[in-house]
Amino acid sequence: MSEWLILIIIGVIFIVLGVSGILWGIREEKRIFEELSKKPDLREFTQKHIETPQPGALKIGGRIAIALGVLLLVVGIILWGVG
Repeated sequence: MSEWLILIIIGVIFIVLGVSGILWGIREEKRIFEELSKKPDLREFTQKHIETPQPGALKIGGRIAIALGVLLLVVGIILWGVG
């Protein structure tokens, strides 16, 4: 298997993982805010430990994965054109 094809495949995988991370972060953020809106007292919500990753970290990690995936994809396409 050529180097360019491996880079393109890994780049696409990183892009897919990045998009799914961003979507997961948006869903988690929405769930947290919906849960907050149901509580009559915010103290009840803040004292309860949440077992989910922070939505902001998921979104930032998704953006980083997309950037890395695009970079790998571009390098793979450049190597494909050269080879």
